[in-house]
Amino acid sequence: MRIADGMAVAFNSPYRSDQSNLFTMPSLSNVAAQNLQRLIADGTYAAGNALPSQRELADTLGISRASLREAISMLEALGLVRSHPGKGVFVTAGTARDDRDLPANPAGMRPEAIFQFRFVLEPAAASLVAADPRSNVDELRAIQSRLEAALHAFDLVTAAECDMEFHHAIARQSSNEVFASVLRQYETQVAYSLQLPFANTRGIWDTADEHRNIIDAIAAHDPAAARQAMQTHLLRAAGRVGIHFYQP
Repeated sequence: MRIADGMAVAFNSPYRSDQSNLFTMPSLSNVAAQNLQRLIADGTYAAGNALPSQRELADTLGISRASLREAISMLEALGLVRSHPGKGVFVTAGTARDDRDLPANPAGMRPEAIFQFRFVLEPAAASLVAADPRSNVDELRAIQSRLEAALHAFDLVTAAECDMEFHHAIARQSSNEVFASVLRQYETQVAYSLQLPFANTRGIWDTADEHRNIIDAIAAHDPAAARQAMQTHLLRAAGRVGIHFYQP
């Protein structure tokens, strides 16, 4: 399926909102990841088998190799494929991943450093949102609904997109433009850290449960509870992939 012929897939994915509450189309790499996920799910590319060459896949999907590499990197973080240098990319969907063998971060940063950075930034943002009587809990609940729908469908690509949208919304609603800007600046690194826990198929619902606790604290306008709920979420998400870091 060429991306140009299959853009309908994009309309099943959540769009990311900006500060004007407008929505942007998913990137070509995300749409490609959606299509590859579907081909893996329907058995076209079976577990244990190698994907076609990057040249063949890029031609089939009608995208550049750069976009394809981004799509494969996302699927690798989600635990659906694994790259083996010199051998190719193999489908690993449903296969447990060794916590000591995490896929490389495309931005080259250590995953524990990313989680530690988020642990400093995001609980403060959640606390600010909870303290603001104008906080838009309905937006967070709408994202949560899309996340849960994706999990019910075992659509990990969309679930990861919703997860990123949720954290962007909290940074934006904090009314601290530096928080929102920093999260956008490091979006590739943060997205990678969000994707990794979904590879633990026994705990894919944990993210949704933890988000719900954050939303409840924000809805109650309880800054301390919102901070604690976000800290707990980040610690547990890191723990699901065997990542531990010093908590400043």
